[in-house]
Amino acid sequence: MKAYSIDPADKSIKIQEFDGQVNSIYTFFNSILVDSSHILNDHIIYTDGNALSTTHTPFFIGQQLFLGKALIIGQNGLEEVDVKIQENELEKLIDYNINDFYKKALDSLALQDINLYKTFEVDDNGSKLSLNYEWVIYTFNMADVKTQNYFLIELDKIIDGSKSIEDYFQKMAQLAVNAGNR
Repeated sequence: MKAYSIDPADKSIKIQEFDGQVNSIYTFFNSILVDSSHILNDHIIYTDGNALSTTHTPFFIGQQLFLGKALIIGQNGLEEVDVKIQENELEKLIDYNINDFYKKALDSLALQDINLYKTFEVDDNGSKLSLNYEWVIYTFNMADVKTQNYFLIELDKIIDGSKSIEDYFQKMAQLAVNAGNR
């Protein structure tokens, strides 16, 4: 079936033949850890689950952060099919420009054993809200420079002190949700 591969290192989109086999996905990434995202309607985006720790090139599709090569396959219900999005439409959604805040946050996290898309819960006025590391970075990226610097300095302190990264991100997520509820 027809798929797209995106390589942010050379900023290319290529048509990729995909046979639909799980082992082909693992072979494409040369990894058994693979993340998937459904941010594109009727598509699934696969990326290397080790891309953060191996410092692969980051990029955005829409406003979603991805690291390293991506494989995009069409999806019809649970069935994988040819990609449906046109290449020129996909190109418009991709942004290879990563600002310094993102670069610094990702560099700090590169040596940590985390998955950017792992969810954790925070309280949102009495109900539980599932968020992930990537959301926290995205949210603090929208903050003013002083808040961004605070986030990065405290992140480095947590890492240097061998404290829980997950607890830190959960705390920062809670602060962001609380600020949004004011």
